[in-house]
Amino acid sequence: MSVEQTCLGPFGWVTDAGGYRYEPRHPLTGRPWPAMPQMLQALWAELGDAATPADACLVNRYGPGARMGLHRDVDEADFGFPVLSISLGDTAIFRIGGRSRADPTASVRLASGDVCVLAGEARLAYHGVDRILAGSSRLAPGGGRINLTLRRARPADIL
Repeated sequence: MSVEQTCLGPFGWVTDAGGYRYEPRHPLTGRPWPAMPQMLQALWAELGDAATPADACLVNRYGPGARMGLHRDVDEADFGFPVLSISLGDTAIFRIGGRSRADPTASVRLASGDVCVLAGEARLAYHGVDRILAGSSRLAPGGGRINLTLRRARPADIL
């Protein structure tokens, strides 16, 4: 991966020799992930799911040349919950397709402050970030993009 990543909330997404999964503790420090700010939970309640709180927030930092290839978010327990993405800093060229990697794709610019909700048919769509438009925002010192993705990793009956 060409992005730097950390997490907030009860569960963080990790990748290692054992694969991809959500874990309650940071894989290097063994400590719980930092708490998810209430303002993010409020946004999740408004745009995601008011009845069930988000339990994971992936924080990706895109520096110079960073991108993220086409992928689907499939490590969560219940695909009925959306993935809510918040863009901060430089504009990203976001690409989204269909449920098959071979489906046609479309590109959309996601600027600082944009929120994208992948729900319904789009929940399992292939998507990625082709490139970052360096210098398009002065929000992050030194440039770059920060993306927060809120999600529900565990089943709804586990609060």
